[in-house]
Amino acid sequence: MTREVDDAVDTVENLSEQVEEAIFQEFGRPEAAYKNRLRSRVYNLKDSKNPQLRENLLRGVITPQRLAVMTSDEMASDEMKALREKFTKQGIDDHQLAIAQGTKTDLLKCGKCNKRHCTYNQMQTRSSDEPMTTFVLCNHCGNRWKFC
Repeated sequence: MTREVDDAVDTVENLSEQVEEAIFQEFGRPEAAYKNRLRSRVYNLKDSKNPQLRENLLRGVITPQRLAVMTSDEMASDEMKALREKFTKQGIDDHQLAIAQGTKTDLLKCGKCNKRHCTYNQMQTRSSDEPMTTFVLCNHCGNRWKFC
């Protein structure tokens, strides 16, 4: 029974050495980027909300060399990926709302490019006794702002 535990520890140690070696091969010297990459891998592997990443590495689904170069999006849990996708979709919808349903005007001036080529729309974002919030998009530079 003791031997099985030792084998498992050897395997984990071996995997960690392989990940570290792959990161070292990419960066060459242990400087800031190298250390940040190592910290990122340790953090993601220890994340209690993302046990799937750890399991995939231990089972060989993800190789140590692959883990060494994965982006944060690729290492994220399914829950985090869904949350990011929701925020991305919400951002796209907000952008399309400002363009598709907005009213073009030259009365508003962009603070970034100083052009007067804007689209705006208004929404009630607070209680009904408060003024509406005006969302503005500069059609020239893409700058966005809002005011009440």
